[in-house]
Amino acid sequence: MSTNPNEEALEALAAARWRVAGVLTVSTLVAYLGFILLVAFNKPLMGQQITPGLSVGILLGALVIVTAWALTGIYMLWANGKYDRALHQLRGGK
Repeated sequence: MSTNPNEEALEALAAARWRVAGVLTVSTLVAYLGFILLVAFNKPLMGQQITPGLSVGILLGALVIVTAWALTGIYMLWANGKYDRALHQLRGGK
């Protein structure tokens, strides 16, 4: 157990980083695994045509990619904003 308030704040910041990374990682895995499971076990749904040349599978595949980019962007915004700012303050920056 640390008694230095700066150390406690740093530990809390590290814990927050792991929480954010964990939630975003699980979200990404759910999207990918959900897509893979749909491809594996519900081929009729994935092959259903929305419009000529565009199936549900293609649309969901694109959405999985967009979701991964969005989750990466969310992490980047959080890390560059809150995390880096808090770390800079803990290091004594102004």
